[in-house]
Parts: sequence; structure tokens; C-alpha cells
Amino acid sequence: MSELINNREYRQKVLKELIMELHEGKSVDDVKERFEKLIEGVSVAEISELEQRLIMEGMPVEEVQRLCDVHAAVFKGSIEDIHKPASLEQIPGHPMHTFKLENKEIEKRIETKVNPALEAFKESDSEENVGKLLESFTEMLEIDKHYSRKENLVFPFLEKAGITAPPKVMWGVDDDIRDLLKEVKVLLEDYKGNKNEVAQKADEAIDQVKEMIFKEENILFPLMVDTLSEDEWLTVYRDSDEIGYTFITPTAEWKPERADFDKEQQEEEKADIESGVIRFETGFMSVHELETLLNHLPIDITFVDKDDRVKYFSQSSERIFPRPKSVIGRTVQNCHPPSSIHVVNKIVEDFKSGAKDHEDFWIRMGEKFVLIRYFAVRDKNGQYLGTVEVSQDIAPFQKLEGEKRLLSD
Repeated sequence: MSELINNREYRQKVLKELIMELHEGKSVDDVKERFEKLIEGVSVAEISELEQRLIMEGMPVEEVQRLCDVHAAVFKGSIEDIHKPASLEQIPGHPMHTFKLENKEIEKRIETKVNPALEAFKESDSEENVGKLLESFTEMLEIDKHYSRKENLVFPFLEKAGITAPPKVMWGVDDDIRDLLKEVKVLLEDYKGNKNEVAQKADEAIDQVKEMIFKEENILFPLMVDTLSEDEWLTVYRDSDEIGYTFITPTAEWKPERADFDKEQQEEEKADIESGVIRFETGFMSVHELETLLNHLPIDITFVDKDDRVKYFSQSSERIFPRPKSVIGRTVQNCHPPSSIHVVNKIVEDFKSGAKDHEDFWIRMGEKFVLIRYFAVRDKNGQYLGTVEVSQDIAPFQKLEGEKRLLSD
């Protein structure tokens, strides 16, 4: 056993050295030969542990993210344990089956539509070719749904199992891909004859999309298969429709092998609702009444407790930001992309220290003008209990004039 542990530690040490050499400027070719000679096989778990250890030892997530493409290229063709069980992939309707189908469709779109449009544009940047390339990249933005399901539905369960570094790194790369696709779209919408710049950005974006497919298929998906339980897969399955899908519409219904799962869950939920009564200082309500009331408010409410974990969100019919149920129990930092974590941390730090009691933001989302407000929640003694986020589309209020004192017809 000690020999196994020592071998694993040695392999981790070698892998870290190789990554650090790349970080310091060596090329992939410089380290690839040594990698192939010294490493006989690398498991998905060890890659995950390597990335997590680098971050825990102080390397910024952005640095690991920058190395992501490089070490993926080194690992490509050298990973022996990266063979996923085929069973989940072959079950129609299962989330893994759906993720795989989406990747196949993304690759198909690239080969049949994006690449031909890009080659035609490189030959001639006519108005027609610019239009076709714009159309193909506008469609590629649908990839956001694939990435969002991965980030908001799958990553929470990986984090729950202690796998935190790979999700953070991959989320950052996902955002880079989103930005690249949007940048190409903007350049084409306001095309100024800068053909070489557009072509270069387009090539970079498509390369990144294809590289992410490789990382998902050979690193993320095996981790998902090894980590998620049947009940967790069911949560992913049930929450997926709210976010949506990329280039496909799943038609098959998937149910876990435990046939009585739905019945058990429904009976438990019914018992909780029927017996639950919450008493307040100024009255009392049943759980059912309270939940229904909160969901009828024309605002989004999310509560994060004193330990920075999401404990509740409302489900208004006018919801602005999608919230899958899997975020419950997740740290608020892990619910945001790496690029905005510093803002989240600053808000929470100011609330905990008492430096601030609230913070407001407002952004435009198409026709909506969204006001996002954060409030520190404190008890009568001033003790910090958590943070509540309240979001609302205030565009209709900006149009109000005069007064309204009569009932509507």
C-alpha cells in the first residue's frame, strides 16, 4: 500500500513539475517527451487532484485556466484511465446521453455550417458571405445553454464531493468561449472590412469550442459518471428544462432504476407541507401558504446564509435569472464565474464587517432594465444572519407618469 501511495505522490510531483515548467515558458514539445517517458498512466481523479492542489498551494485560478489548453494537449493521447462507462451514455433521456448528443450536434454544426461559411468569408468578404458567417456564429451562441447546465446543475454535485478546482477552471474557459463567440458576432454585425481580424477571431473561437468538447468528453464526463449518484442525476434531469438545450430537444423520458423514487419523494413533500406551520411575531402561516406567497411576488429573492451558502430562492413567474434547485447548499462564490468572484466576496465582507448594509446594481438585459439589490440580514441584536438578493425588472416603472388613484377596468 505504501508503494502505491508513494507512486501516486511521485506522479503528482512529476505532473506538477511539468505544469510549472509550462507555466514558466517551456513549450509543449519541450515537456511532452519527458511526460511520455515518466508517466505510464494518469487517471481523471489525479488530473483533478493536480489542478486542485495547484490552486490550494496559491496558484490563481486564472493561471490554471491559462494552462488548461496546454496541459490538455499534453494529456491528449496519454490518458489511459479516461474511458467512460458506456451505460449512461446509451440511456435515452439520461443527462449524460443528452450532453453527449449536444456535443455531437455542436461538432456537426461546425463542420456543416460554420467552417464552410468561414472558408467562404476568407475567400471573399462579400455582403452575402458576411451575412452567412454572422448567422452561423449567432447560432453557435446557443452553446451557452449546454455550458449553463454543466455549470449550474453538475458542478454543485462535484463540489459537494470535494472536486472544486476543475469546475472553477472549466467555468472560466466557458466564459472565454462565450466572449469569443460574442466578439465575432459583434465584429460581423458592424463589419468594417477587417477580414483578417474577423477570420483570426473566428478560428480561435471554433478551436476553443472543439477543445472544450475534448475536455468534457475525456475529463469532465468521466468525473460526472464516477461522482454523481442516481438521485443527483435525477436532480440534473429535472432541472435541465428550465435552462434549455443546445441544438437538440430531448424526447425520451428517463427514470431512475428505483421505480418508487417519485412516490417516496412526493409522500415526504406532502407530509412536510401538511404538518408544517411557521409562527412569526406578527402571525402564522403554513409552509404551503408562505411558499406560494413568496412565489407570487413579482421579484426574484435569493437568501445566502452567514456561511455563504445558498439556502433559498423564490420561483416567481417573472423570474429574471434562472435558479436550478441544485444551487441549494452551494457556496455563493461557486455560483458565479471566476471573473466576478471578487465582487461577490467584497459585498459579503462589507456586510459581515458592518461596513455596509446594502449594495445596488442595475443592468440592461434586452428590453428589461434590471435592478439588483443586496441587503445584509441582521437580527435584533445586530448579528449577521446572511444576505438577501432582490432582483426586479423596473423598465415598466420608468414609463410611469402622473398619478393613478382609480381601479383599472
